[in-house]
Amino acid sequence: MKPKIILLMGDRNGIGPEIAVKLLADPESHAMAELELMGDPKVLTAGGGTPDQAIETFCPEPDAPVEPGKATAAAGREVLAGLAEAARRVAAGQAQGLVFAPLNKEAMHLGGLQQEDEMRYLARELDYGGDFGELNVLDGLWTTRVTSHVPLSQVAGHISGESIGQSIRFAHHTLTNAGYETPRIAVAALNPHAGDGGNFGREEIEIIEPAVAAARNSGIAAEGPFPSDTVFVRAQRGEFDCVVTMFHDQGQIAMKLMGFGRGVTVLGGLPIPVATCGHGTAYDIVGTGQATPEALKNALRLCVDMAKGKANTGTDA
Repeated sequence: MKPKIILLMGDRNGIGPEIAVKLLADPESHAMAELELMGDPKVLTAGGGTPDQAIETFCPEPDAPVEPGKATAAAGREVLAGLAEAARRVAAGQAQGLVFAPLNKEAMHLGGLQQEDEMRYLARELDYGGDFGELNVLDGLWTTRVTSHVPLSQVAGHISGESIGQSIRFAHHTLTNAGYETPRIAVAALNPHAGDGGNFGREEIEIIEPAVAAARNSGIAAEGPFPSDTVFVRAQRGEFDCVVTMFHDQGQIAMKLMGFGRGVTVLGGLPIPVATCGHGTAYDIVGTGQATPEALKNALRLCVDMAKGKANTGTDA
């Protein structure tokens, strides 16, 4: 049977409503899943939708206007309420997964977000204290990271054998649940040229290499550390299924250069399957017709796969 997936339109002032409407108009989307669009009908209309595109009315901000290209507190409050309600419904078994169109963190913080991002907000709403993290997926290549939304000046201080090992195990667990029998995981170095034998830093020798060896000894197919300026070249050629990077932009720059309009972000490890497109709200092109639903459709496809995997194994997403 097709899983039921809740679709949220994202920030009402961005391109989310437009691409959600386009996704709903694609017969292939409905062939993959039973879609339940949840949100404010006037936002659907603003995105070019029509009343025949079924919507589960959810209006936490009924008087809020649609203000294209603006980050507003009302839009942020709506996003937070929508995420919480959709997650509650999936956790209660009323649907099998959640896909959301782009959000805007400035608007979410204006609307009351106290956490670092939507992933941590969802973890709190789901009362979940286990391991979770963000992964990016493009054309079958996955990436996750040891540190995420922290200043670059603080990255080295967050790199430890424990944090690297946790990230490798998280990647292995997530890809296994997504259907990979033995995920091949590459681990990126922190320093230029992987430290050049200690000349440019000793983190590779003292921290990263031992963490990779420990993961390999536990049965995980992990290799590295590899220089970050070449590891994605090798991964794109098919040598690896996943790259674990040390910090945010190490992986994000590579993945977005390889396919900005196609990439998917997975909120992995949460007790429900959650995915979104890898790009943002694109306030500058709202209403111009330039926004395409390709990445959102890829997110739907991946969420469906995770929902089916969860149903088969009974494990977290």
